Amino acid sequence: MARWTAFAHAGEYDFDAVKLRKQWERLHAGDAEPLPQDADILGAWVLFHNGEFQRAAEAGLSAGAAGITCANKATAIYANYIEKKEKTKLDLFMEVADRAQAQAAREPRNPNAWYWHGYALGRYSQGISVAKALAQGLGSKVKEALETAIKLEPRHADAHVALGAFHAEVIDKVGTLIGGMTYGAKKETGLKLFQEALRIYPGSQIAMIEYANGLVMLEGERKMKEATRLYEQAAASKALDAMQRLDVELARAELDE
Repeated sequence: MARWTAFAHAGEYDFDAVKLRKQWERLHAGDAEPLPQDADILGAWVLFHNGEFQRAAEAGLSAGAAGITCANKATAIYANYIEKKEKTKLDLFMEVADRAQAQAAREPRNPNAWYWHGYALGRYSQGISVAKALAQGLGSKVKEALETAIKLEPRHADAHVALGAFHAEVIDKVGTLIGGMTYGAKKETGLKLFQEALRIYPGSQIAMIEYANGLVMLEGERKMKEATRLYEQAAASKALDAMQRLDVELARAELDE
């Protein structure tokens, strides 16, 4: 595995197993991942929350099947927020998508196997262009995976966010009529998914950010004020770990543009 770029705020978060257990429910309010009982798996998650994404991915893979979700999350978050080379980013997303697909085949009732498959394919689709991804048939795979994750775990806020983003992106790129008839994308559904995500997890920075993006894509300039308010709320929130810090910085960067 090539060396990944380090998290810019290395050392700022200092979770250990004890601290992570105490904070687990808050830190995983978005993905509803159960607290692992295995010390090695928990150790991989400690690395993730401290921003040591490559070590977390490697530790998760070394721990076997139970560590795949940690490895997938560490890889996907690194690819989305930190990796600068487009080809490397896309390769990492496909790596996650393939691993998660195999995991879902082994564990069909594991919501995060389906979620990371849908998330990674969705980010890959954005990277190659949504229109091209739809032409390749990736849209239906993203939608099915995320809908399955929500069906298995209705309180999976992150899956609601990602599925809301799917509806918004499709309508934004191909229009309401084609998006609805061909890909099952609907404006009302997308907005409700974002709203439900924030109902489940009111403090989710990524839900605020993606809802803001979705409002602009689905409603246009007339919702810019509300979108800006959501960005400001995300930017002003307190990050509990490295991943949330990346979301806060993303919101601040959007406000600066």
